Amino acid sequence: MGSHEEERLLLEEGLVENERSELYTGDGSVDIKGNPVLKRNTGNWRACPFILGTECCERLAYYGIATNLVSYLTKKLHEGNVSAARNVTTWQGTCYLTPLIGAVLADAYWGRYWTIAVFSTIYFIGMCTLTLSASVPAFKPAECVDSICPSATPAQYAVFFFGLYLIALGTGGIKPCVSSFGADQFDDTDPEERVKKGSFFNWFYFSINIGAFVSSSLIVWIQDNAGWGLGFGIPAAFMAIAIISFFSGTPLYRFQKPGGSPVTRMCQVLVASFHKWSLAVPSDSSLLYETSDKSSAIEGSRKLLHTDELKCLDKAAVISEVESKTGDFSNHWKLCTVTQIEELKILIRMFPIWATGIVFSAVYAQMSTMFVEQGMVMDTKIGSFTIPAASLSTFDVISVIFWVPVYDKVLVPIARKLTGKERGFSELQRMGIGLFISVFCMASAAVVEIKRLNLARELGLVDEDVAVPLSIFWQIPQYFLLGAAEVFTFIGQLEFFYDQSPDAMRSLCSALALLTTSLGNYLSSFILTVVTSITTRGGKPGWIPDNLNKGHLDYFFWLLAGLSFFNMVIYIFCAKIFKSKKAS
Repeated sequence: MGSHEEERLLLEEGLVENERSELYTGDGSVDIKGNPVLKRNTGNWRACPFILGTECCERLAYYGIATNLVSYLTKKLHEGNVSAARNVTTWQGTCYLTPLIGAVLADAYWGRYWTIAVFSTIYFIGMCTLTLSASVPAFKPAECVDSICPSATPAQYAVFFFGLYLIALGTGGIKPCVSSFGADQFDDTDPEERVKKGSFFNWFYFSINIGAFVSSSLIVWIQDNAGWGLGFGIPAAFMAIAIISFFSGTPLYRFQKPGGSPVTRMCQVLVASFHKWSLAVPSDSSLLYETSDKSSAIEGSRKLLHTDELKCLDKAAVISEVESKTGDFSNHWKLCTVTQIEELKILIRMFPIWATGIVFSAVYAQMSTMFVEQGMVMDTKIGSFTIPAASLSTFDVISVIFWVPVYDKVLVPIARKLTGKERGFSELQRMGIGLFISVFCMASAAVVEIKRLNLARELGLVDEDVAVPLSIFWQIPQYFLLGAAEVFTFIGQLEFFYDQSPDAMRSLCSALALLTTSLGNYLSSFILTVVTSITTRGGKPGWIPDNLNKGHLDYFFWLLAGLSFFNMVIYIFCAKIFKSKKAS
């Protein structure tokens, strides 16, 4: 009789558990008050329009500054080509370095929602400061008189760069959190929502490029024709709209609890494994320390299964005789859980894939620097209408807007039938295709430059700092190829670093993905500096002089094409040996 009663209670408990799993999310998400969230009322695509709207407006604001920044530095602050390009890539590099700050705050203390809220405010203040620097006469450098262009005063530089780097700090808090916060709206434990999450990353990048499209066409034209004050003011207004859009979706959002500092947890594993260096790792991994609870000891994280790589780190989970006798497992600097160790292993396994993204980002950095400077010495007129050189980046955006739906609606279904994978291509395959396309992008830019230089020689324009009568539309292929490479590589990175990252490290891993862009910009600045230093020896003009008709920008593009090919070969090797994470 007792056994029948126990069976009935277990059955009822199972039914209640199943009913609960159907009503509530299974990934530990909560509402803004910390209560479990109902699936039917929150998250999923119903919450995403607010997040995508925020990202679209924020990217419009960012690219409204970044796209034409090199023109502002050369035309208004009167900087040289190399100095302006270096300032732009250094600033852009900083914009992709500061996400580490936002990521640690989001994962450890504030959560993604409040991190976005705080840094959006900083961002808006930076936008307003930059607008003032281009609007208030005292903050603006004097205009050129004939060929004499007075330098900006230290105070004018200070106001301009203060606003610029406030934007870098603000965007840093937003970047690692928005894509992860959007992906948080889909329950990983629900197969249907998991497939939708893969589609979310495509449309997230699509919304980025809608904002970039408006910036690279309309905003750039306003800056060049109606003034920089208005040209910076409109992006500032859109940043305000982004903040309003984000807060408007609050009742529909799903929130993940911050799990404590991921940096501290990684340090604990290293210290504990060093402390127990002399202890042997048992052959039976079940003897390693892990909590007996169903959930992980790390807030907001599921347990991770043990893997056999990097066994030296497993020493951190070996239970010593003293710990076994006393039953005291509370000191995480001496004893770590398997899940905590696996977090660090995952980051180490992802490192080679992460590193290969740096060269691709250096290629991408050329769109706002060398591609623009190349376009400025080409024929930018259609009849009486002058096209700003920076506006050609519109074709990069058009390429992305074209390829995202084609990828999502055409290529993925075809690939799904061929591979049997729910997302069609794996993230690693997708990124590899993008790296392959990037080689052709740089080769295309080099071919255009060869044609431009040949025409300059034929017309005797080598010694004249003037535009060559070659239509700027010859640049379209390189922009279009770069857009296609973005769709495969950058979106693949977003998916890869979100899916492979531990639950409580997703903002940090998104920041690491963005860090490749930062390092790519710094790499571009470094290559520019080295190339300029070497090629200008002995009084030579170098590859990239102020008068590009005297230079060899084509050699610079071929150099990047070669680096891209070498990088792709290394990536293929790293992708073949990579092993995915295992969640319990």
